[in-house]
Amino acid sequence: MARAAAVLDTTPRMLRYRESLGLLVPARSPGGHREYGERELLAAAYADELERRYHVSLSDLAFAVRVLAEAEVAADVRRLGQLTRRIPPSPPVAALDFEAQKGRRLLRMPGPAGPPGSGPSEPHSLNGR
Repeated sequence: MARAAAVLDTTPRMLRYRESLGLLVPARSPGGHREYGERELLAAAYADELERRYHVSLSDLAFAVRVLAEAEVAADVRRLGQLTRRIPPSPPVAALDFEAQKGRRLLRMPGPAGPPGSGPSEPHSLNGR
Protein backbone atom coordinates (compact mmCIF):
# COMPACT_ATOMS: atom_id res chain seq x y z
CA MET A 1 0.00 0.00 0.00
CA ALA A 2 2.84 2.38 0.80
CA ARG A 3 4.35 1.88 -2.67
CA ALA A 4 1.01 2.54 -4.37
CA ALA A 5 0.53 5.68 -2.26
CA ALA A 6 4.02 6.89 -3.24
CA VAL A 7 3.37 6.28 -6.94
CA LEU A 8 0.09 8.22 -6.71
CA ASP A 9 1.58 10.93 -4.50
CA THR A 10 -1.02 10.32 -1.81
CA THR A 11 -1.28 8.55 1.53
CA PRO A 12 -2.32 5.02 2.50
CA ARG A 13 -5.18 6.61 4.43
CA MET A 14 -6.47 8.27 1.21
CA LEU A 15 -6.23 4.93 -0.61
CA ARG A 16 -8.33 3.29 2.12
CA TYR A 17 -10.87 6.15 1.81
CA ARG A 18 -11.11 5.63 -1.96
CA GLU A 19 -11.59 1.94 -1.33
CA SER A 20 -14.40 2.63 1.19
CA LEU A 21 -16.17 4.69 -1.50
CA GLY A 22 -15.83 1.91 -4.07
CA LEU A 23 -13.55 3.97 -6.31
CA LEU A 24 -10.62 1.63 -5.76
CA VAL A 25 -10.92 -2.13 -5.50
CA PRO A 26 -7.50 -3.69 -4.97
CA ALA A 27 -6.94 -7.43 -5.17
CA ARG A 28 -5.98 -9.18 -1.95
CA SER A 29 -3.00 -11.41 -1.37
CA PRO A 30 -3.49 -14.77 0.37
CA GLY A 31 -2.39 -12.99 3.56
CA GLY A 32 -5.07 -10.29 3.09
CA HIS A 33 -2.76 -7.48 1.98
CA ARG A 34 -3.97 -5.08 -0.69
CA GLU A 35 -2.36 -5.50 -4.09
CA TYR A 36 -2.49 -2.53 -6.45
CA GLY A 37 -2.05 -3.38 -10.08
CA GLU A 38 -1.94 -1.15 -13.12
CA ARG A 39 -5.74 -0.93 -13.36
CA GLU A 40 -6.13 0.18 -9.73
CA LEU A 41 -3.40 2.80 -10.10
CA LEU A 42 -4.99 4.07 -13.30
CA ALA A 43 -8.43 4.26 -11.62
CA ALA A 44 -7.01 6.23 -8.69
CA ALA A 45 -5.13 8.62 -10.98
CA TYR A 46 -8.18 9.11 -13.17
CA ALA A 47 -10.38 9.84 -10.13
CA ASP A 48 -7.82 12.49 -9.11
CA GLU A 49 -7.98 14.01 -12.58
CA LEU A 50 -11.80 14.10 -12.58
CA GLU A 51 -11.84 15.56 -9.08
CA ARG A 52 -9.63 18.46 -10.21
CA ARG A 53 -11.19 18.96 -13.65
CA TYR A 54 -14.79 19.13 -12.42
CA HIS A 55 -14.11 20.51 -8.92
CA VAL A 56 -15.94 17.66 -7.20
CA SER A 57 -15.17 15.49 -4.20
CA LEU A 58 -14.35 11.81 -4.25
CA SER A 59 -17.74 11.10 -2.67
CA ASP A 60 -19.37 13.02 -5.56
CA LEU A 61 -17.52 10.79 -8.02
CA ALA A 62 -18.53 7.67 -6.11
CA PHE A 63 -22.18 8.74 -6.28
CA ALA A 64 -21.88 9.50 -10.00
CA VAL A 65 -20.59 5.97 -10.58
CA ARG A 66 -23.51 4.62 -8.56
CA VAL A 67 -25.97 6.62 -10.70
CA LEU A 68 -24.46 5.06 -13.82
CA ALA A 69 -24.52 1.56 -12.33
CA GLU A 70 -28.00 1.49 -10.73
CA ALA A 71 -31.07 2.19 -12.88
CA GLU A 72 -33.34 3.09 -9.95
CA VAL A 73 -30.86 5.66 -8.62
CA ALA A 74 -30.42 7.06 -12.15
CA ALA A 75 -34.20 7.46 -12.53
CA ASP A 76 -34.45 9.26 -9.17
CA VAL A 77 -31.60 11.62 -10.03
CA ARG A 78 -33.12 12.30 -13.48
CA ARG A 79 -36.42 13.20 -11.79
CA LEU A 80 -34.60 15.60 -9.47
CA GLY A 81 -32.92 17.18 -12.49
CA GLN A 82 -36.31 17.63 -14.13
CA LEU A 83 -37.83 19.17 -11.00
CA THR A 84 -34.95 21.64 -10.80
CA ARG A 85 -35.28 22.34 -14.54
CA ARG A 86 -31.67 21.33 -15.22
CA ILE A 87 -32.87 18.38 -17.32
CA PRO A 88 -35.77 18.80 -19.78
CA PRO A 89 -38.85 16.77 -18.86
CA SER A 90 -39.48 13.52 -20.67
CA PRO A 91 -42.47 13.56 -23.05
CA PRO A 92 -45.57 12.28 -21.28
CA VAL A 93 -45.97 8.58 -21.94
CA ALA A 94 -49.76 8.85 -22.01
CA ALA A 95 -49.59 11.32 -24.90
CA LEU A 96 -47.29 9.02 -26.83
CA ASP A 97 -49.58 6.05 -26.17
CA PHE A 98 -52.58 8.08 -27.38
CA GLU A 99 -50.79 8.99 -30.63
CA ALA A 100 -49.73 5.37 -31.21
CA GLN A 101 -53.28 4.13 -30.63
CA LYS A 102 -54.67 6.81 -32.95
CA GLY A 103 -52.24 5.72 -35.67
CA ARG A 104 -53.27 2.08 -35.28
CA ARG A 105 -56.97 3.04 -35.53
CA LEU A 106 -56.33 5.06 -38.68
CA LEU A 107 -54.50 2.17 -40.31
CA ARG A 108 -57.47 -0.13 -39.67
CA MET A 109 -60.08 2.42 -40.73
CA PRO A 110 -62.14 1.42 -43.79
CA GLY A 111 -62.16 3.61 -46.88
CA PRO A 112 -65.05 6.08 -47.37
CA ALA A 113 -66.86 3.92 -49.99
CA GLY A 114 -66.51 0.39 -48.64
CA PRO A 115 -67.93 -1.52 -45.70
CA PRO A 116 -65.70 -2.27 -42.72
CA GLY A 117 -63.00 -4.77 -43.62
CA SER A 118 -63.18 -4.18 -47.38
CA GLY A 119 -59.74 -2.59 -47.48
CA PRO A 120 -58.64 0.70 -48.95
CA SER A 121 -60.99 2.41 -51.33
CA GLU A 122 -60.33 4.20 -54.60
CA PRO A 123 -59.63 7.90 -54.34
CA HIS A 124 -62.66 10.12 -54.84
CA SER A 125 -62.69 12.94 -57.34
CA LEU A 126 -64.14 16.26 -56.33
CA ASN A 127 -66.36 16.56 -59.46
CA GLY A 128 -68.18 13.26 -58.91
CA ARG A 129 -66.80 11.31 -61.87
